[in-house]
Amino acid sequence: MDNRADVREFLMSRRAKVTPAAAGMIGGANRRVAGLRRGEVAALAGVSVEYYAKLERGAIAGASASVLDAVARALQLDDTERAHLFDLARAADGIPLSGRARRRATTTGAPRPSLQWALSAITDGVAFVRDQHQDLLATNALGRAFYSPVIGAGGGRTPNLARFQFLDPAAHDFYPDWDLFAEMCVGIMRADAGRDPHDKGLQDLVGELSTRSDVFRRLWGAHNVRTHGTGTKRFHHPLVGELTLVYEELAITAEPGQALLIYTAEPGSPSAERLRLLASWAADPVDAGSGPAQR
Repeated sequence: MDNRADVREFLMSRRAKVTPAAAGMIGGANRRVAGLRRGEVAALAGVSVEYYAKLERGAIAGASASVLDAVARALQLDDTERAHLFDLARAADGIPLSGRARRRATTTGAPRPSLQWALSAITDGVAFVRDQHQDLLATNALGRAFYSPVIGAGGGRTPNLARFQFLDPAAHDFYPDWDLFAEMCVGIMRADAGRDPHDKGLQDLVGELSTRSDVFRRLWGAHNVRTHGTGTKRFHHPLVGELTLVYEELAITAEPGQALLIYTAEPGSPSAERLRLLASWAADPVDAGSGPAQR
């Protein structure tokens, strides 16, 4: 897959966000472009207009780290956007992010026993593993109860957080801040796509969601990127109600592209009590038969 279109649209969208005033330039009247002109970006980056125009046409292969750094500074990219620009350049050069040869895609199977044991050892928080396709690959017991709306919507397939987000009306109830979650989901997917534009599974998912969701298609076209990392999210669980949880994301180095996420509640908070209630329900063998679908 040629990533020149992604490079072009990313650079153009970032350039449109930087005003002359923000760049310390005099804007003047009768400007026909939003944000900076190509020549202004070139001047700020210390490269020729012709060379920057070449980059913005998508011909980023071979660009040096110093040039990419200069362009990132000129466009006032944040850390995630800068990393995305470098990922796009690596992909154009045929160099995977890890520095290792690209692995042929394999069918996702059951998680390694040791990984499932590690998840099961986490009992006071929601713990789960997702991959770069937003597939929910493995959970602990509390995670199965927590994500029962997502797991139940899988339709026999591996539950997918992005499909649930954009294609299932129940997501609007589960995520009180649905618009924010939608932007986050697409930004993370955009960043993952920049690391490997040859990922057919991600291409297929993007194609499906673009066809079936106007909101996804609009957000995907914005070329915004983000990382997950850490933060706070609000949920509305059908069994226990409102939950405000903090999360930490940890990369699984044995499985590139996969991440372990842990959601916990502030000790002593109403959310912590509701999470304990959900955990007790998940552990009740009487309720297990009517609980979330098992993989």
